[in-house]
Amino acid sequence: MGTYTPKAKEIQRDWHLVDADGMVLGRLATEVARLLRGKHKPTFTPHLDTGDHVVIVNADKVVLTADKAVSKQVYRHSGYPGGIKSQSYGDKLAAQPEQAVRDTVRGMLPKTSLGSQQIRKLKVYAGPSHPHAAQAPMPYAVDHATARPAKR
Repeated sequence: MGTYTPKAKEIQRDWHLVDADGMVLGRLATEVARLLRGKHKPTFTPHLDTGDHVVIVNADKVVLTADKAVSKQVYRHSGYPGGIKSQSYGDKLAAQPEQAVRDTVRGMLPKTSLGSQQIRKLKVYAGPSHPHAAQAPMPYAVDHATARPAKR
């Protein structure tokens, strides 16, 4: 008996709405990465994109534990000698909350073209409103303490 591999037309993609208000950034990112990869589905295949679309709202209200807002640094490099720049994570969250959440989730996805395909299904918004109401995203309740899906 052969191994089952889902075909492209068999993959069902849902839309999930995650409210990041008061959630810890790392716990939020792991749960969102799980949804984007499709690991919550019985048809998960590591080399295929079987994941769902995710809309994150209230990204500006995400929190960091301990003193990570001050001590954790975000680095970027221009490509030129001496072109490295650093910024504290708290400053990045204050200035660009959408980009900070997106970069955190991106770090938990594969570093291949598959990861690039999966991150395109992530939509992040700083406020409570989003333009994806026509897709009817299902509210995705996450338990704040364990970052696991809440019992429905």
